[in-house]
Amino acid sequence: MSTPLHIVGGGLAGAEAAWQAANAGVDVILHEMRPVTGTFVHQTGNLAEMVCSNSFRSDDSEQNAVGLLHWEMRQANGLIMAMADRHRLPAGGALAVDRDAFAGAVTQRLQSHPNIRMVTEELTALPEAGHWIIATGPLTSDALGQAIAAETGGDALAFFDAIAPIVHADSIDMSQAWFQSRYDKGETEAERRAYLNCPMDRETYEAFIDALLAAEKAELHHGETARYFDGCLPIEVMAERGRETLRHGPMKPVGLTNPHQPLIKAHAIVQLRRDNKLGTLFNIVGFQTKMKHGAQGQVFRMIPGLQSARFARLGGIHRNTFLNSPTLLDDQLRLATRPHIRFAGQITGVEGYVESAAMGLLAARLAVAEMRGQATPAPPPETATGALVTHITGGADAKTFQPMNVNFGLFPPVDLKGGRKNRPARYKAYTDRAKSAWSDWLAQSPLDAA
Repeated sequence: MSTPLHIVGGGLAGAEAAWQAANAGVDVILHEMRPVTGTFVHQTGNLAEMVCSNSFRSDDSEQNAVGLLHWEMRQANGLIMAMADRHRLPAGGALAVDRDAFAGAVTQRLQSHPNIRMVTEELTALPEAGHWIIATGPLTSDALGQAIAAETGGDALAFFDAIAPIVHADSIDMSQAWFQSRYDKGETEAERRAYLNCPMDRETYEAFIDALLAAEKAELHHGETARYFDGCLPIEVMAERGRETLRHGPMKPVGLTNPHQPLIKAHAIVQLRRDNKLGTLFNIVGFQTKMKHGAQGQVFRMIPGLQSARFARLGGIHRNTFLNSPTLLDDQLRLATRPHIRFAGQITGVEGYVESAAMGLLAARLAVAEMRGQATPAPPPETATGALVTHITGGADAKTFQPMNVNFGLFPPVDLKGGRKNRPARYKAYTDRAKSAWSDWLAQSPLDAA
């Protein structure tokens, strides 16, 4: 096929889209502005660089909606899942990855693909013709963001994301910290020891909350109002909602026993998750922050075990942009006013690495089918991918539209005896139905039937 598919953005969605289209025999031109034009949060020029976390969350495809989405992407020969599996780290029941090795592997695969040509440039206007997928993510450049806003007739919706800090492992005091996954979850010893834990007594916790609330915070640009995605709240915002909020959130002490003081129950516990395969870096779980860098060092070193912590990366806050997709995109992820342009990834209003990559996978498959004159319907809403695309392209209320993670609340209800009380059986019914529907949809897809 001589007509190329242009993909703008080399994040997880754009990388997955390029892989899917190229493997289908389509010539792909992948436009990525990094490293010539950087962003606030990216540190390399690699494709699929993960910045906020190194976790793809639960990998349970029978009881968890995101685990089901993992399964669907694996069935569709997804590059993101294949490289995540290859570079996974112990994380209990979650799928966490060595983010540098993961991004490097994705980049190598795409750069070496014969059907992919990479172009380092910033797109500043919407293309007039051709076949395009825009997967620029929440950090769409100002120029392109303004072009999108002009085309869609209004300002893009926006919220704010915060990033958690990363600590050098050899600076953690292991006479106070210990390895253990909550409730000792995990099939292997490595998985059961996937997290580092730092305990706090009541006095230390109260002093920590005081310091957190008093710390100097990063200021937003003039005229911007902070709206946060609930799944990625800065710890200061959680603390402002009540002094006990963190103890019932990322600092909950349940399911853990301190081997240094096994008879003393911690008042709160800070967990750190391995961030690379070598185990030399750990990120502080749930500690997204908007504190200024100087304040972060002072406050986080109040955590027992982190008094001498050295930070490989401090936290930060950045603006995320997304479309009001229910009013702008059809179920093929096409922009209504310019149907030759599809959108994919977090800019469409899905939240999370896996969800973003899934929309890239879907956008590419829909685009290739259309380019071949074999247009295919979107996957059924009974699947995880279909539930997401149904939600963002019409299932959600446009007036209150906010970024959404995949969850069983987006799926059509299942008719199951025992009602809502039998949650494991209900979730299993969701996933069994989804796997059957996804397999049927893939079998009818021109990419897989070819």
